[in-house]
Amino acid sequence: MAEIAIRQVRKSYGRTEVVHGVDLDIGNGEFVVILGPSGCGKSTLLRMIAGLEDITAGEIAIDGARVNEREPRERGCAMVFQNYALYPHMNVADNIGYALKVAGVAKAERARRVAVVAATVGLDGFLDRRPGQLSGGQRQRVAMARAMIREPKVFLFDEPLSNLDAKLRVQMRIEIRRLHRRLATTSVFVTHDQVEAMTLADRMVVMNAGHIEQIGAPAEIYHRPATRFVASFIGMPPMNLLPARATAPGVVALASGARLMLPPGWVMTGGDVEVGIRPEDVLVDAESGDGNRLPFTVEFIEELGAGRLAHGTLEGIDFIVQLPAGASMTAGETHVLTLGSNALHLFDAGTSRRCRFDAASPMAGVMQVPVVGLEHSVQASSA
Repeated sequence: MAEIAIRQVRKSYGRTEVVHGVDLDIGNGEFVVILGPSGCGKSTLLRMIAGLEDITAGEIAIDGARVNEREPRERGCAMVFQNYALYPHMNVADNIGYALKVAGVAKAERARRVAVVAATVGLDGFLDRRPGQLSGGQRQRVAMARAMIREPKVFLFDEPLSNLDAKLRVQMRIEIRRLHRRLATTSVFVTHDQVEAMTLADRMVVMNAGHIEQIGAPAEIYHRPATRFVASFIGMPPMNLLPARATAPGVVALASGARLMLPPGWVMTGGDVEVGIRPEDVLVDAESGDGNRLPFTVEFIEELGAGRLAHGTLEGIDFIVQLPAGASMTAGETHVLTLGSNALHLFDAGTSRRCRFDAASPMAGVMQVPVVGLEHSVQASSA
């Protein structure tokens, strides 16, 4: 196992900077998932850890030693790629043991270690097959076994499941998590799939446009997004966001003039804000209860099998509601939604950062969650 320390790392291609002063600490045995949209710099950051991309500025240390100038093979990392990168002319055993052969390990010892690793990933019955005779999930297991046999300090995963179908992705997520629990090797996993991130991560790192937006446990990031981007990116369906303006302490007004009551204690630096609420936190046609009651016009119902989503407009703004079991809605109908004050999130429209809570507020302990922030991140005082 090894710690990874990333300090003010930047990456530029010519005059274009794609990673902007990233700081990140990854602990021994931790499974960290770097999540973000295509082009956000997550794979570039992973490749800089591996030594496959030069670092323009900053420093990366693995197990306390600076590795900026070290070759990839000298860093103690093993990487699993999206496209498997297997040798098609070699059988499974030879693919898994190739690194040991290059290192001069004796044939008998190679065979022993290949057998142990193959059994670990469920490939002991496939050692004589070639990659073309394997399914996508089996080929990904070969790629993982090939990385494992090197006994690396760090596992690096570059979107390894994106070529698999939905069912295989679920199976491989479970297998990767089980494998990590057995081996406890420091792991960094890059993906654009938030379900993968939420399932696998001890901690998630959400990136956007070369910056880190938020670092935290999956539940923390989901329930207390640090920025508007995180709020809109994390969640399926995403959080509803309503442009509004602060008109009085604890009160904001939507563009239509409808007023929303907030819990006391929000600190807003300007008048323009965005109010967020998750689709599952909305009550439909509630007969009683505290909260903001607003009309919702249904446009269509999205059937998901295990549940349903109602798409429509609330005060002229696109809005999504996750329907509870037994709820009935039809396109064209108008229903009353209750937006509970304590379920609301508030973001500054100018900075896109989460508005903070006054420490003296009775709600501060409930609503405030520490946010590990870096450059362009929300700090703990902004939770």
